Amino acid sequence: MSTISITPSFIQSIEKRLNLPLPGRSAQEEMLTKPKIPINIPRFGRKGIPAGVLILLFPNNDTFYFFLTLRSELVDHHKGQISLPGGVREGDETLEQTALRETLEEIGIVPNSISLIGKLTPLFIPITGFEIFPFIGWSEKEPITTIHDREVEKIIKVSLSDLVEEKNMKIKKTKIRNIPVSMPYFELNGETVWGATSMILSEFKTVIKDLL
Repeated sequence: MSTISITPSFIQSIEKRLNLPLPGRSAQEEMLTKPKIPINIPRFGRKGIPAGVLILLFPNNDTFYFFLTLRSELVDHHKGQISLPGGVREGDETLEQTALRETLEEIGIVPNSISLIGKLTPLFIPITGFEIFPFIGWSEKEPITTIHDREVEKIIKVSLSDLVEEKNMKIKKTKIRNIPVSMPYFELNGETVWGATSMILSEFKTVIKDLL
């Protein structure tokens, strides 16, 4: 697929598309490990622990990019995994505020440089009890980033064109608890992106492809 070029109307088109019915669970589940591994987990009540994450679009070299992070080995959850900037809601803040605060804390981007343009379908993660609320943001120029060295080991800049390129969605044969499985993942900028992050990106990929 050719590069997605920056045009004045494309961000507006994304915003309008996010206000229509979303691809939802069907797009998320394209990245589920198959067969599904049974796990014994506690019930977390009717709702999960709310968390907000951010896909922040910005221009670079005449196309769109966004940031992923490689989580450090010091965090409580998802050590060493590729994630979107984000975390658990604190106090009475909104989930939008959570996503912006965590983006500032993890990679140093100030909230007033970000315009939120919409959100994706919430994703419940049974094994951790988190319910992830993904937001889409836009920065008119590439943000200056600063790594939070306790939480983040590396910042990864990913082209939106690479996300929608079908050859970058791959399947790995592996074992989980000695059960053979097929694990879908994205290969983005040399990194393997799987699990909850890949499920969120799968829905966003579907949204973007609707506009192409």
